[in-house]
Amino acid sequence: MAAGAKSFLADAGYGEQELDANSALMELDKGLRSGKLGEQCEAVVRFPRLFQKYPFPILINSAFLKLADVFRVGNNFLRLCVLKVTQQSEKHLEKILNVDEFVKRVFSVIHSNDPVARAITLRMLGSMASIIPERKNAHHSIRQSLDSHDNVEVEAAIFAAANFSAQSKDFAGGICNKISEMIQGLATPVDLKLKLIPILQHMHHDASLASSSRQLLQQLVTSYPSTKMVIVTLHTFTLLAASSLVDIPKQIQLLLQYLKNDPRKAVKRLAIQDLKLLANKTPHTWSRENIQALCECALQTPYDSLKLGMLSVLSTLSGTIAIKQYFSVAPGTTATTARSFDLVKLAQECCYHNNRGIAAHGVRVLTNISASCQEKDLLALEQDAVFGLESLLVLCSQDNSPGAQATLKIALTCMVKLAKCRPHLSQSVVESLLTQLHNAQDAARILMCHCLAAIAMQLPVLGDGMLGDLMDLYKVIGRSATDKQQELLVSLATVIFVASQKALSSEVKNVIKQQLENVSNGWTAYRIARQASRMGNHDMARELYQSLLTQVASEHFYFWLNSLKEFSHAEQCLTGLQEEDYSSALSCIAESLKSYHKGIASLTAASTPLNPLSFQCGFVKLRIDLLQAFSQLICTCNSLKTSPPPAIATTIAMTSGNDLQRCGRISTQMKLSMEEFRNLATRYGDLYQSSFDADSATLRNVELQQQSCLLISHAIEALILDPESASFQEYTSSGAAHVESEYERRMMSVFNHVLEEVESLNRKYAPVSYLHTACLCNAVIALLKVPLSFQRYFFQKLQSTSIKLALSPSPRNPAEPIAVQNNQQLALKVEGVVQHGSKPGLFRKIQSVCLNVSSTLQSKSGQDYKIPIDNMTNEMEQRVEPHNDYFSTQFLLNLAILGTHNITVESSVKDLNGIVWKTGPKTTIFVKSLEDPYSQQVRLQQQQGQPPSQQQQQQQRTAYSRF
Repeated sequence: MAAGAKSFLADAGYGEQELDANSALMELDKGLRSGKLGEQCEAVVRFPRLFQKYPFPILINSAFLKLADVFRVGNNFLRLCVLKVTQQSEKHLEKILNVDEFVKRVFSVIHSNDPVARAITLRMLGSMASIIPERKNAHHSIRQSLDSHDNVEVEAAIFAAANFSAQSKDFAGGICNKISEMIQGLATPVDLKLKLIPILQHMHHDASLASSSRQLLQQLVTSYPSTKMVIVTLHTFTLLAASSLVDIPKQIQLLLQYLKNDPRKAVKRLAIQDLKLLANKTPHTWSRENIQALCECALQTPYDSLKLGMLSVLSTLSGTIAIKQYFSVAPGTTATTARSFDLVKLAQECCYHNNRGIAAHGVRVLTNISASCQEKDLLALEQDAVFGLESLLVLCSQDNSPGAQATLKIALTCMVKLAKCRPHLSQSVVESLLTQLHNAQDAARILMCHCLAAIAMQLPVLGDGMLGDLMDLYKVIGRSATDKQQELLVSLATVIFVASQKALSSEVKNVIKQQLENVSNGWTAYRIARQASRMGNHDMARELYQSLLTQVASEHFYFWLNSLKEFSHAEQCLTGLQEEDYSSALSCIAESLKSYHKGIASLTAASTPLNPLSFQCGFVKLRIDLLQAFSQLICTCNSLKTSPPPAIATTIAMTSGNDLQRCGRISTQMKLSMEEFRNLATRYGDLYQSSFDADSATLRNVELQQQSCLLISHAIEALILDPESASFQEYTSSGAAHVESEYERRMMSVFNHVLEEVESLNRKYAPVSYLHTACLCNAVIALLKVPLSFQRYFFQKLQSTSIKLALSPSPRNPAEPIAVQNNQQLALKVEGVVQHGSKPGLFRKIQSVCLNVSSTLQSKSGQDYKIPIDNMTNEMEQRVEPHNDYFSTQFLLNLAILGTHNITVESSVKDLNGIVWKTGPKTTIFVKSLEDPYSQQVRLQQQQGQPPSQQQQQQQRTAYSRF
């Protein structure tokens, strides 16, 4: 086995690191062969870590076969350990290549006389159901074991039956009658019936099977009215309906019936839990009558716990399409006011309930109604929602308990939603938040600051009104250095940065710095500096980064902070730009570039092999090139004054037929400038495509940089190079309604202003006049005056996704080419594993992986003879969908031309929205195409059969070809 693993690692070309996989496998194998039980167990439980680290099939296959051997010959404790490892490594099971051999070794234990060994084997088979769903011998063993007299074995058989029913239609159809007999049989104990009933939730493979299972469950509900039986049966009923989809409306009615009529609280709680499940999964199947029935139950129940559950279901439904169906007027009925609906009555009644949870759900329902039913006259409802939110805010902000904090989060989320969809209510919401902020507990203050920041982002007009209160609060907090106080300093500083739309006043800066000097630690100062960089307050950020430089313990951290300080200084240099003052603009850009070049040197020094900072370096390099392009454009515009067109320019234009020649050298320079901006826009597009893990705000930032490049190139074309064919239709602002940040808002207003200026000048004056060059220079200055925002992904990576590729065949030594005969095609197998960080799929998920294989001829062989040239190049692409983060596919490559070929495999991913991202990696192997022996022999014979004179000419030709 170890030898097999070694050859795999050599063939797959994993290099030095992967030899560790082989030695790790050998180490575990040594433990498995040990005579001591403890060492054997330790070796077994270390296998999941090995699978996680080296998730390729051949290693996993080899490891699972070893585990199967241990299972076959070991004792029951070892078997239990192997079972746990198999269950932990469920997603790797499909990578087992020798499934038959693996199953054979495990299955041999089913014939043991020990019922515990048989039970463990059954659980093992159940855990492997995904790879052996149709194994008849496994099906037979499960059916047989269900009749066993040993309870442990029967429970294991029930576990295996449930797993196989979920995977196999045949097994589910065959076992359904057996399960039915056992459940209805008088000899079966009640506790066993309770374990058998949940198997029926998997009988959804076809309509008839689902229907017969529903009938059986219906009989059980009526035949066995005991609490436990009703609870298990109803829950199985719900899960079966949720999987088969067709019976969901009936199931909602059944659950509502039990909720209304059954007096037992446990049954009512189960009904509420299942209604919540169906509300989340299929809100569109809820009719008006269903919601009305639930409202009536909630209005009538005297128990707070049940009322809380029912309101939880209603608040879930109120955020979906179900709420519009509830308020829609049925044809033939008269319209009623919103207040007369039971749902509204219930929500208004619960808004001021003494139970926090009930009040929170009541307010949430009112908020969702106000947000989604905007066509109705809901003025009174909105006021109710605001008053309810304010009372909850007062109640929860004084309480530090986790329950109060959770309720406060719900209330604050509703506040943000209400301010967004009903802007006229935002002023009163903000005032109540600011009033309460002074008296609240620290934990509540942090959440309230987040809420204020979110509202100020959406409605910047409210920012100035907040600033005075926020500064007063900032002066008095921070008496202690507790974690909550540190967090509060960051949150409050963030709101202050958002609220002060333009540059921070010196007074605000002094207050923040004073507080940081008093109580903060370095990490808090860094977080505040990071927020300042994000909001465009670069002077504040630079001072904070400067103060932190001497407080870090690592060289890399020092260089990282130094680079941030330089970038902040570079952006600060651009704040002094003035319109119409082009010479000072050039000096500001030059000063900024100087700092940027220092910063990029520091940033490069801060990168490590594990953290290469590729996005940061790419973003900053593009910013440097953009500033240089802006500087060059201003110089080009100035050249109209310093180097005006010569007197014969008109004659040259007429003779060459190019009307632009009459403008002199500025026309060619403008053309170069336009191409430069288009090239920069393409590079920004590439950076966007390579940032699969970035958050949406960072991607929008990159997109805005790209749009500014396209805007300038369009302005150059419309004003100077081709005014006749310039079109403004595609450049009209479409995203203004969905602006997420102040930076984006300001950039969009600059874009619109520049487009209006260009459109008003376009076709009015013949190019190139001073008006045209002034318009371009002013556009550059307007873009640079908006402070650059360094978004989250520049500092922090919340989602991490990488792809690891393995190619076979691969050379034993990476420098050696693989030998292939030219009359054969190379079958290249590409395997890959998708690796995730701690939060997989936080922003976007992979739907499929695109593999692109291309081959280029590096060098031809020495012999120069003719070969039929067809299918010379290989350029292929395949899309594969990863399953359990693993994918594999094969390519057939035609390498007919003799020589060394360079084969490159590049991967990119497609997300759930169909967008392709260039994530990499790119892997290269070399293949040497050799002449097949038969063709070589025929050729040699032909050469030997030639007349001597021809042979001599052939030799002479080869000699010349060498030189």
